[in-house]
Amino acid sequence: MRKVKIFTGSSHPELSAMILDRLGIPAAPATMKRFSNAETSVEIGVSVRNEDVYLIQSGSMQINDHLMELLIMINACKIASAKRITAVLPYFPYNKQSKKKKARGAITAKLVANMLATAGVDHIITMDLHSSQVQGFFKTTIDNLVAEPSIAKYIRERFPNYAESVVISKNAGGAKRVTALADKLNMDFALIHRERYHINQPARSKDDGMDGVENRLTLVGDVSGRDCFVLDDIIDGTHSFLDAAEHLKRCKASKVYIIATHGILSGNAMQEIQECDAVDEVIVTNSYPFADWKRAASTKLRVIDISGVLAEAIRRNHNGESISYLFHTAI
Repeated sequence: MRKVKIFTGSSHPELSAMILDRLGIPAAPATMKRFSNAETSVEIGVSVRNEDVYLIQSGSMQINDHLMELLIMINACKIASAKRITAVLPYFPYNKQSKKKKARGAITAKLVANMLATAGVDHIITMDLHSSQVQGFFKTTIDNLVAEPSIAKYIRERFPNYAESVVISKNAGGAKRVTALADKLNMDFALIHRERYHINQPARSKDDGMDGVENRLTLVGDVSGRDCFVLDDIIDGTHSFLDAAEHLKRCKASKVYIIATHGILSGNAMQEIQECDAVDEVIVTNSYPFADWKRAASTKLRVIDISGVLAEAIRRNHNGESISYLFHTAI
């Protein structure tokens, strides 16, 4: 890979190091400072004139600081006459906010896309956007990679009897994602339908959503005596996942595994998972950084490495090769 420079932000140094190791390229030098007033400063430590530049920066628990850091890095490279600038965002910030949920709400994912374009980005590489419509927010090109091949490979290698298991969607919105994985592995799939009933009493828990409303779950499919994989793109709060796991156990499921591409797991999520007897394991990719205390909080956490997919996407993008291979093959 000639005429290329790869810079790493501070959001996910572990994943960045793994990507660089796979590419066999050292990180290009850059100095990042934080002033006493919390402003961020970035200085590029090498010439990028007429170079193909890649900036690796994922979403994180300090999402606003790291997004600003990325914008400054992009603009610094643009001013320094880089030939092309590609932002590698394993987890795209604010991508769940892709539509107006209330009358006076904002479409924040589009705002972030506009900010990146204004900063000077030419291309985006990301993974498993919450809504595919986010791709239309960009005037520049975007490669939305998928974790499905890596997840499928993990299931094949880790669970010898996976063909007898069931892939579960915890709501109707995730049915397309679930059926795609089920078809790839030749497995059965099932759906949990959630209904809300108005009742004349206060909500019993946070899961009930609001006073006077009760959630009732209905399983569409058969899981009796079978292992279940509850699949989604993001796991942040755990209530809907734990509700689904407990319902599956009531339906006589053997074991329940939660699988998600982006393991945000904010707040006390890991502790809640650890204390829930219905969940046997939580399997996520390393697209999102984990604090050490989160890893230590639960013995149920398993991590799939997707650095190979991102590294190969960077290599193919730089060399002008097709990336369609990555949509059906694990690296």
